[in-house]
Amino acid sequence: MISGSIVALVTPMLDTGEVDFPALQRLVEWHIVAKTDAIVAVGTTGESATLNVDEHQAVIKAVVETAAGRLPVIAGTGANSTDEAIELTAAAKRLGADAGLSVTPYYNKPSQEGLYLHHKAIAEAVDLPNILYNVPGRTAVDMLPETTARLADIPNIIGIKDATGQLSRGLELLKICGDKIAVYSGDDATAIEFLLQGGMGNVSVTANVAPQAMSRLCALAMSASTEEQQQEVRRLNDLLMPLNNDLFVEANPIPVKWALSSMGLIGLGIRLPLTPLAELYHQRIEAALEVAGINSVAHASN
Repeated sequence: MISGSIVALVTPMLDTGEVDFPALQRLVEWHIVAKTDAIVAVGTTGESATLNVDEHQAVIKAVVETAAGRLPVIAGTGANSTDEAIELTAAAKRLGADAGLSVTPYYNKPSQEGLYLHHKAIAEAVDLPNILYNVPGRTAVDMLPETTARLADIPNIIGIKDATGQLSRGLELLKICGDKIAVYSGDDATAIEFLLQGGMGNVSVTANVAPQAMSRLCALAMSASTEEQQQEVRRLNDLLMPLNNDLFVEANPIPVKWALSSMGLIGLGIRLPLTPLAELYHQRIEAALEVAGINSVAHASN
């Protein structure tokens, strides 16, 4: 079972907008050293919406090959067309991914029955472990807990990433189907509290810039059994909370890509319609990095 700190990995890009594969490989190696528990390739943070199909598959391939079995790779395979989602899931299996992450179909606004049949069709078409992904703030559709519970009975569906940002929703999912599938947080700000109450992991944006701290924090939260241990987890989490919040001052992944660039790990490349982080937020991100004990190149040069 995949658990712990699961980084929603950025896709590094050159100034021209092309994928920077050497930088991508370096990031994967960095996460392995930092003991990140798993990687999501080409998810929301990985700019899946602006990569074409060939690039999408090339990024998954590069991450799988670089990881070389040292940690699980979860491939973003969602689409608002069921046929396309099946094709992407089949490609992920062929490329060696350990699981797929399938977002609810965006823009279409399907019914709950449509959501159920969409994910059921993917699970039955491709023999690859599938993690559901509910993020209504981006998709304009909310997969309700009752629908998730129905899907939890389908072979190949092994988990759900809940990115509603509501701790109560994650706890409800744990209650009604946590014995059948893994329930992961998709919201850094509430993730640690969720793990303290039984969650299986955190699909994290913050882990991009603080992989070691997030890995340790998730492990501590999932094993904390005393009030004293839980209080220590909350204390450590407070150090990451500025990042958890400020990495969303503009649409993800704009702030986190700027933060990684300021750390000297990737370039500033990003694809339209996303644009580089507005200058007015630079000092705010630098301050959040400093609270977390991370020194940025930009801060050091000031």
